[in-house]
Amino acid sequence: MSLGSAPMVPTARAAGLLALAAPVALVIGATRPEAWVVAPLFGLVVLALIVVDALLAGRLGDLRVAVPGDVEVGVPFDAAVTLDLSGARAARVELALECDPRLASGGRAGLSLTRGPENWGGTLKLQASRRGTGRISRTWLRWTGPMGLGARQFRGDLDKDVRVWPNIAAVRSPALQTFLKDAQFGLIARRIRGEGTQFESLAEYQPGMDRRRIDWKSSARHVHLYAKEYETERNNQIVFAFDCGQTMCEPIQGMPRLDRAVSAALATGYVALKGGDRVSLFGFAARPEVATPFVTASRDFHRLQRAAAGLEYRSEEPNFTLALATLAARLQRRSLIVVFSDFTDPTSAQLMIESIGRLVSRHVVLFVTMADDELEAISGAAPEDLETLSMAVSADTLLRQRALVTKKLQQLGVDVIEAPYHTIGTRLIDAYLEIKRSGAIG
Repeated sequence: MSLGSAPMVPTARAAGLLALAAPVALVIGATRPEAWVVAPLFGLVVLALIVVDALLAGRLGDLRVAVPGDVEVGVPFDAAVTLDLSGARAARVELALECDPRLASGGRAGLSLTRGPENWGGTLKLQASRRGTGRISRTWLRWTGPMGLGARQFRGDLDKDVRVWPNIAAVRSPALQTFLKDAQFGLIARRIRGEGTQFESLAEYQPGMDRRRIDWKSSARHVHLYAKEYETERNNQIVFAFDCGQTMCEPIQGMPRLDRAVSAALATGYVALKGGDRVSLFGFAARPEVATPFVTASRDFHRLQRAAAGLEYRSEEPNFTLALATLAARLQRRSLIVVFSDFTDPTSAQLMIESIGRLVSRHVVLFVTMADDELEAISGAAPEDLETLSMAVSADTLLRQRALVTKKLQQLGVDVIEAPYHTIGTRLIDAYLEIKRSGAIG
């Protein structure tokens, strides 16, 4: 942005010098009353130095703040600042940005610029903590003269929008890409085909194959070992259902549980699309909010990412009865439903258990929740005093109640994944592949 002049202001050093004039004037007035004029002259000299120093700081020419238009939640990004000070002899330049709290804690971030060969510059590290559109709305700039007495400052509007998308770093990870590449060229596809449920063909037995796959009658006829090969079902329906209520919006290691769940779901959804299955997203809180059509090809993965970006954070209790009944009515065939949710006690989880139990008769249900690291840390803390002991007992009670809820879900026939947030993605992919190989969906 092109900028003009900025007002002059005294620095803290100048204010200290001016404040020093008062006791000096008192001392002079008490000892040498005829020399009282020295104190006002001292103040005038300081004021003159402030003006001169502010003029030497230079005139503001051009300020540029470059930020990416699109970032992913939880991924650090840079805001590059370049400043041109015409004829400047500035000693220090500071910049602050006012932005959406999702981009910086407290909605404010700042840095000190460094002098370069031609201008001043710096890079501000930011990190989005939530999805949505974050705006960098205003900037403050302050630069001081060589004596540190006078400064100039400027405030201007930026109005730069940063769109924060779901984090799909797992989709781009070399490990997952290698897995999918190997599956595409047959290194893993053979293993998947051999463990499916639909008979495909007979193949010559190779060392390492499961001996239970040997077709003894065909082998006897051909006087050579042959093994049965099965094809894993394709075109299965996979639905990722997200609880967007209050509990899922609570942060875990600086990021809402909902965003952790979205990242795990998108990685698994990408694997499912590569495997020939169909994927849909469903979000709900007090009422159903997001329900996408089934995506059938990996080239349309961006549709899932865009739909996931539209999942809102709701500070309300989820209505599992309405949401899962609506979801069940949409599904015309047996599907794998992956429910991401969390709970605080068995009472609040009872309706969730009942609603999920109604799905089990027609669908395969996988319940995913993140382990509460904070509760586990409190429960395992050494009882050094009564307060710590009381907190540990309460945390242990809550953990036991969580275990009771997951046990009830398992008794209903629901597969449950409870793991730390950083392993949820891999655990979910493994569970999906295992269900797919078993043929439980089709």
